[in-house]
Amino acid sequence: MNKTFTPLFLILAIAILTISFKNSDNAETYRSVYATGLNNYETEQRILLDIISESNLEDTTAIARIKQHINQARIVLKRADFWLRYLEPTVYKRLNGPLPVEWETEVFEKFEKPYKREGAGLTLAFLYLDEEHPSKDSLKALINAALSATAAYSADSITQELNTFHHFFLCNRLYLLNLAAIYTTGFESPDANQVIPELRDMMASVNNIYRAFNEDYTTTPLTKPYLDLYAAAVKYTFTQPTDLSKFDHYSFIKDYINPLYAINQQMINQYHVVSHNMIDYSLNKKANSIFSKDVYNGQNAKGIFLRVTDTAALAEIDRLGKLLFYDPILSGNNLRSCASCHKPAEYFTDTNTATALHYDHNNHLARNTPTLLNAEYNHLVMLDGKHISLQNQTKGVITSNAEMGGEEKEILEKIMSCKEYREGFTRLLKYTPQEKEVCFEHISAAITYYYCKFSNGSSPFDEAMNNHAALSTEAKEGFNIFMSKAQCATCHFVPQFNGVKPPYIGSEFEVLGVPQDTAYKHLSPDQGRYNVNPATETLNAFRTGTVRNSMYTKPYMHNGVFKTMEQVIEFYNTGGGAGKGLQVPNQTLSSDSLHLTQPEKSKLIAFIGSLNEKINFEKAPDKLPASTIKALNNRKVGGAY
Repeated sequence: MNKTFTPLFLILAIAILTISFKNSDNAETYRSVYATGLNNYETEQRILLDIISESNLEDTTAIARIKQHINQARIVLKRADFWLRYLEPTVYKRLNGPLPVEWETEVFEKFEKPYKREGAGLTLAFLYLDEEHPSKDSLKALINAALSATAAYSADSITQELNTFHHFFLCNRLYLLNLAAIYTTGFESPDANQVIPELRDMMASVNNIYRAFNEDYTTTPLTKPYLDLYAAAVKYTFTQPTDLSKFDHYSFIKDYINPLYAINQQMINQYHVVSHNMIDYSLNKKANSIFSKDVYNGQNAKGIFLRVTDTAALAEIDRLGKLLFYDPILSGNNLRSCASCHKPAEYFTDTNTATALHYDHNNHLARNTPTLLNAEYNHLVMLDGKHISLQNQTKGVITSNAEMGGEEKEILEKIMSCKEYREGFTRLLKYTPQEKEVCFEHISAAITYYYCKFSNGSSPFDEAMNNHAALSTEAKEGFNIFMSKAQCATCHFVPQFNGVKPPYIGSEFEVLGVPQDTAYKHLSPDQGRYNVNPATETLNAFRTGTVRNSMYTKPYMHNGVFKTMEQVIEFYNTGGGAGKGLQVPNQTLSSDSLHLTQPEKSKLIAFIGSLNEKINFEKAPDKLPASTIKALNNRKVGGAY
């Protein structure tokens, strides 16, 4: 008698699907809250259009009335923000885009040319009203674009996500990250006076979403500890001043948002939440703190060795990478190594010169040597985002006529002339079956794997946020200034304090108007991102670097023009290059003064100092591998210049 057996994996799959879709037909309350949120926002936009139609834009009273209704519409939008940002982030730029044009290169698309994203909606409409002689048609076009975009959220491809619980916890994760990094900084709010009122209303409204979800999805609910802590967080916002500059961002994130994030991550794992959205590409399910170094994945430090997990093999990759990092064999003249410019004892940069020496040993390069620490937390590499991987960047520097002057084939031949290198990489070939012989990708990956291990350090600020240590009052107050009055956090986002904001899938570029000299006589001639992606918006734009360890990585800016942190802060305080009188028509930094006081500047520096990481630097190798080419055996550890 024949018997038919159902494979175990199929039984498990059916069980998971059963759990996933349970209650899908009963999610009426939850779906109703979603639909109501959309309808309310559409209604608010139509009211706004009517008000604009009947208003005289030459009348300041009329403009004030329109701004008031824009703020009301923002409140209604934020009540549905929980879903909208996550379910269709590109469309969201049409609802509330902070910039008229953004050039996107998300991590999952960075092999392609940057995409032009046009913004519209409430923020841009509010800002447009401050221009001279605003046009009624132009203003209405910004709102109509948002109204049209809102319809996308009613499409079946979006609303079907509401039929299972999976999207909810992923929406919630992004919502919590934005509470830490976006919602309290004024990043997309043109009126600082509205930031805290919007926050309070939004958080209270999300409570309604939570209740509706728990009512319909009884087998995968938000837990009581989460709901209790969230209720406390909402209450906390109402105990805080409405003035953004007086809001205690530090306590809000440390005592409420970061613990809520940990609980949500636990539920994501407990309920086996599955993502179908590329927006989750970089986020790590296993990280239970926003201030964990693995909260998101940036670069692949292992390169071609990506799948190597064997401890002994990784140790060998690290050993070879360290030798190569200090070995001038990588240069065309055998006199220059990676460590020549990225000096480990100086936090993998060079603090003694504005820009490093040219390969010719006479001139200087146009750009400052960036630290390699935390470089792996960028999706695009180099100050202009020229490279999409650390390995490409390594190869680019080695083969650059201005930097190391090497030639790929010749460099590989020289390395393989050294028995220690040849035998080491040959032993590792079994881990890279796609390559039958040692190639340049093995070399570059060993180097990146070596230096990336120094990016795992934590700072006093991280320790405090994770309740492992206390933080000085001055540093706490400095963080609150960083997040509010100083506007630093609108470009340097929690937790890496670089230009990668939630959901951490792209690197941002800013136009600051950096001068050629401290007298501000000329704008730096370096065109930055424009050389990679020519566009009006990218001229003089540079990737936003991390603030971490910056107290040790002077001089500052892409050209090393500033020697002290005080100079940097004063540059921002006076409105960048435009604020100093330079002609920078596309500057993204506000040209208005921040009016920071001297005590506030000192507190900012105290906070920045709290981001200095504990790093165990290593001694340089005692010697370099010997070569069968005698002329190579005079190489100096770390290079000669």
